[in-house]
Amino acid sequence: MFAEIRLRPMIQEDLQRFNNINLDYWTEMYTTSFYTTYLIKDPDLCFVAESSSGALAGYLLAKVEGTGEEWHSHISAVSVSPEFRRLGVAGMLLDRFESFSEDRHFCWFADLYVRVSNKVAIEMYRKRGYEIYRTVQGYYSGEEDAFDMRKPLKRDFTKKSLIGSGGSISPEELPEYSD
Repeated sequence: MFAEIRLRPMIQEDLQRFNNINLDYWTEMYTTSFYTTYLIKDPDLCFVAESSSGALAGYLLAKVEGTGEEWHSHISAVSVSPEFRRLGVAGMLLDRFESFSEDRHFCWFADLYVRVSNKVAIEMYRKRGYEIYRTVQGYYSGEEDAFDMRKPLKRDFTKKSLIGSGGSISPEELPEYSD
C-alpha cells in the first residue's frame, strides 16, 4: 500500500475533496479562504497524498513565519483519511514538509499544535523528534489545551529553539503570526 501513494502539490480543486479526511474529531475544519491563503503564500508547503486510484489519502498545510532565529515552518493541518491510517502516509507528508522546511526555506525549527488528548499523534510526533515546547491553554475553542511541539531542524544544531520550554501560555500570548 505504501508504494501506491504519491505526494503532489495541493491545488485549489483538492479543497472540494477533503470531506472524508476532515470528518474526524482530531481534524480542525477551516474555511476555503483559509486554505487558499496558504496555497497562495506557501504553495510548496501545501501538498496531498494521493492513491494510485486517485483517492486523497491525506494532506498537509503549512507555512513559514517569524524572523531571525524564530524563522520556522508551522504545520497548520495534517490529516490522513481513515482508510489510509497506519500505512506511513503521515510520515511521508512530514518527510516532505521537513525536507522543504530545511532545504528550501532554511528554517531553524518546525512546529505544530496538537490536542493534549490526541495521544496517538503526540507519540508519532515524538518518534519523529518533536518535543513539547509549551502548553497553550484553551487553544481549541477555549475548551481543550494544545501542546506546541517543536523539532529543531539541521540549521539549529544546538537546539536553541527549545530553550525556555515547559511553560504554559494563553492563545492571546501567541505571536501574531501563529494561527
